[in-house]
Amino acid sequence: MRFWRRGFPSNVKPMKGVGTGVYELALRHRTDAYRAVYTIQFEGALWVVHAFQKKSKSGIKTPKQEIDLILERIKRLKEMLR
Repeated sequence: MRFWRRGFPSNVKPMKGVGTGVYELALRHRTDAYRAVYTIQFEGALWVVHAFQKKSKSGIKTPKQEIDLILERIKRLKEMLR
């Protein structure tokens, strides 16, 4: 947990449109881009809810199907932790 007390790395940002406490980690490998979406708002734990290779056909925007999957997984995570 010490890592988070120092702040977030530069490749981490809040993920817009999915709620508070949800972050996106952007990674590059060679010419490919990858994303890991996680939340730390549940019981002080870090929960990775989705990871995927970025293949956007519409610029930098995350595709709707990826957003829908993230939202569904967060919903199921909340239900599971009740």
